[in-house]
Amino acid sequence: MLSRISLYIASLLLLLQCSNKELIQYDILIRNATIYDGSGEDSFDGMLGINADTIAAVGSFKNASGKLEIDAQGMAVSPGFINMLSWATRSLIQDGRGMSDIKQGVTLEVMGEGTSMGPLNDDMKAQMSSLLDGLEIPWTTLGEYLQYLEQKGVSPNVASFVGATTLRMHEMGYENRSPTSTELENMKKLTRQAMEEGAMGIGSSLIYAPAFYADTRELIEICKEASKYDGMYITHLRSEANKFLEAIDEVIEIAIGADIPAEIYHLKAGGKENWHKMDLAIDKINEARKDGLTITTDMYTYTAGSTGLDAAMPPAIQEGGYEAWVKRLKDPKQRPRIKEAMKTNAQDWENLYYHAGPENVLLVGFKNEELRKQYTGKTVAEVAAIRGTDTEETAMDLVIEDGSRVQVVYFLMSEDNIKKQLKLPYLSFGSDAGAPAAEGDFLKTMTHPRAYGNFARLLGKYVREEKVIPLKEAIRKLTSLPASNLKIEKRGLLQPGYYADIVIFNPDTIKDNATYQKPHQYADGVIHVFVNGGHVLRNGEHTGATPGRFVKGPGWQQQ
Repeated sequence: MLSRISLYIASLLLLLQCSNKELIQYDILIRNATIYDGSGEDSFDGMLGINADTIAAVGSFKNASGKLEIDAQGMAVSPGFINMLSWATRSLIQDGRGMSDIKQGVTLEVMGEGTSMGPLNDDMKAQMSSLLDGLEIPWTTLGEYLQYLEQKGVSPNVASFVGATTLRMHEMGYENRSPTSTELENMKKLTRQAMEEGAMGIGSSLIYAPAFYADTRELIEICKEASKYDGMYITHLRSEANKFLEAIDEVIEIAIGADIPAEIYHLKAGGKENWHKMDLAIDKINEARKDGLTITTDMYTYTAGSTGLDAAMPPAIQEGGYEAWVKRLKDPKQRPRIKEAMKTNAQDWENLYYHAGPENVLLVGFKNEELRKQYTGKTVAEVAAIRGTDTEETAMDLVIEDGSRVQVVYFLMSEDNIKKQLKLPYLSFGSDAGAPAAEGDFLKTMTHPRAYGNFARLLGKYVREEKVIPLKEAIRKLTSLPASNLKIEKRGLLQPGYYADIVIFNPDTIKDNATYQKPHQYADGVIHVFVNGGHVLRNGEHTGATPGRFVKGPGWQQQ
């Protein structure tokens, strides 16, 4: 990383190529800027020049003009924000503008939490086509999917981990067993292919079936392959509740066993009875870092998470996929046992339903239109009262009737822990959501407000209003920190020669507007966004530009 002095020298050398009297013209010139370069150092006043897709100059200089000039008086100018946990995999196919994130300054969507959009076999392609309303799937590998997005046209840049779940499903489907030696070798081969195509590493999500069925040894073996390409292991822990600390031990074991940097997705302690474990978890991570391991974390800025009702039921009953799961839910012999398990503070699986309580499980995503009309925005407890059934029966029936796992919001976390996590020097941010638009088909289904407010909420609520961390540090955590962790070159800083991923926002007005009952509301305060020099957001309005690119990981090899 260049120092601040090096930045000035690079800009000065560029300017001295012309005489003091000669006017230097840039494609875009941002004047009167308060520049936060992403390093975490103090801001400084100056100008920023862009040519084509690249930052050409940063600092204080004269005799400059731009084909397009922007007066950034009173605004903060920073590198574009990196969403470390994006589920824009489908929303960008539907609408490549990435509206909810672009309006918060996000210029890179990093996908792959457990499942990824490749590699696919024929059965997986058929399943994906069904999920995407019959779209013919023109890609097979993960790299082909990301290239498909770039060619289709998307506003943000895109990157992805290859999903450990996806690798397992490719070879084993939904079976609850260890892989054979042949299956494991095939998974390792697929990992190498994904890394050479530009994957960032291996992503896992271990509370869900069939990922839950993978043991630590299996994960170490595939991570060894990613390590050979300088990749990262990033994980939704096997437990964020009762076995939270043990799950962190597993991350450390994998990092050591595979000789790989590791990141913990959406760091949290779920369930009031587990909130006290956050201090112990942070101590574990800090000790591992002192011992020389590269362990980092990310988070979203809310006390509720969002996933499906599958996280309310034991993974064992989900073996074989959705149809097999529903068959068990309908079985009069198995149903009472499932009901009892849902009411239990399980130690061997992650029961989010128990930790939240049915009165704190908000229903937000149905496939069935009638269910959507009747129950969206209600809790499981409220729907149970309407139906006259108990809450566990209600949850099981909704899964059966909807033809899906049913998307819900679980209220699980502590506000005090959020503030504690924000201060960690190695923590970055991810929305754990898609990038929808507040229009059209997206409005048919509710979502978690983090889809529209995660990054603006950080800068408005936690930086400006509550002063938990300073703005310069928040920007570092949104930009250079994740870029460095991912080993992405020429992004995450405002320096000459770096790609022009830039956000201009008003630090006095930036804020989230999305709520749990009205989530489809854009954030305020972001004025301009550039992606690879393309002007995507102008005066707060999307221009329709789609300059986003497939950002490749450190193992990428020209195919």
